[in-house]
Amino acid sequence: MSIETSASSNGFSPRISSRREMLLQCGGGFGSLALAGLLQDTASAGPSTEAPSPLASKLVHHPAKAKSVIFLFMDGGPSHLDTFDPKPELERLAGKPIPESFGRVLTAMGEFDSPILPTQRKWAQHGEGGLWISDWLPHTAKMADELAVIRSCWTNGINHSGGICQMNTGSQFAGRPSLGSWVTYGMGTENENLPAFVVMQEGKGRVINGARNWGAGFMPAIYQGTTMQRTGSPFTNLDRPEHVAGPQQRAALDFLADLNQAHAAERSDNSELEARIRSFELAYQMQSHAPDAVDLSQETEQTKSMYGLDQKETADYGRQLLMARRLVERGVRFVQCYHGAGSKWDAHAKIESNHTRMCRGMDLPVAGLIQDLKQRGLLDQTLIVWGGEFGRTPMSEKGDGRDHNPTGFSMWMAGGGVQGGQAYGTTDDLGLHAVEDRLHVHDIHSTILHLMGIDHRKLIYLHKGRPERIDQNEGRAYTKIVKDT
Repeated sequence: MSIETSASSNGFSPRISSRREMLLQCGGGFGSLALAGLLQDTASAGPSTEAPSPLASKLVHHPAKAKSVIFLFMDGGPSHLDTFDPKPELERLAGKPIPESFGRVLTAMGEFDSPILPTQRKWAQHGEGGLWISDWLPHTAKMADELAVIRSCWTNGINHSGGICQMNTGSQFAGRPSLGSWVTYGMGTENENLPAFVVMQEGKGRVINGARNWGAGFMPAIYQGTTMQRTGSPFTNLDRPEHVAGPQQRAALDFLADLNQAHAAERSDNSELEARIRSFELAYQMQSHAPDAVDLSQETEQTKSMYGLDQKETADYGRQLLMARRLVERGVRFVQCYHGAGSKWDAHAKIESNHTRMCRGMDLPVAGLIQDLKQRGLLDQTLIVWGGEFGRTPMSEKGDGRDHNPTGFSMWMAGGGVQGGQAYGTTDDLGLHAVEDRLHVHDIHSTILHLMGIDHRKLIYLHKGRPERIDQNEGRAYTKIVKDT
């Protein structure tokens, strides 16, 4: 017997004319349910249900000026008064106490009443914009038209531990994600075979706070920085044992991944497990890609000389910066290069000999980095940030040094969409306080994110139900520094 149909509000509904037809219809329906279940199981077993990598490249909030960051961190606090912020009043008031009209600040060593220390530097204007730079930085001065010098920075950190931690994380206290972690969380990476966030420390020194400066804080550990070694294997525990063949290692990693995934499935709130699982696979990929990325023998002698690799005083930092260029070339998102690790810029005494040595060690490599990126067409998409955790005081310490100054100091940015060749903001006549266009660390971080296409107000991570931002709800992007705005 045939099945008759009748119109309904939903289209057509079957009218069953016998018990046999009803059973046939029902049986066919159960078969369809089984088929749907099989198809669903097949789909579930496929790769489409695998969670996307947390480091996958992500869309940004507005057109990005920069794709990557190279942060040149001068560990210990360079003197803005002897590098980028000339103050003639230092000479006029040399040897006198600081006038009461400047107010008092809390200094690390408590020597606020010490006499004013004049600078011994010679200053000149450089580039088409006439940017003032001291004779300590002759090579950087040649790049003046690329530099956007911010003379009005300030921070809360009065000592190195708090200052370095805040410049890296926005807070003087441990527990918050670093700037590099926020960038990789917000943007991901363009290279799955290398870390998204790499940290290098010069020489044998170690930065105060260590990994806290590049840690992921309350974010998943996958966003933390990876330290690179000066010599030997670029990353620790990367080399495959000689007795283990490639296919054998691949099989072992696959088996280990299955075990780890099963273990992690019952502990979804532990980000360390997921980070470790992904790190095993990343390490495997890096075995073939990392050596090539840091193989400086591929560079010409002319390029090496540009970074100062042929000079003893500049070779260490030059090597760092040349590797940084090679990393951003390959899509690494954030590279941080410490100069003077172990607070070697900290000139409480003998600032002349200290800063002469420190400037000589980084000046040529920094200029070489800018020039090299520009020649390769990479400067416009790479943001370079230069600075330390604070500046130095106009008052002397121990007669020939300067104390920590968190209330006013200079940093600069280049490339990555900034308008170079000029200075932004000002400090007072003695360089003690930032007074015009004051930029706190939160503002500096917000500006860096803005240049990378990220609205710092929208980049949010929920921690214990609370929305967290890099600026702790206090920052603003300083758009004066941005080209075409």
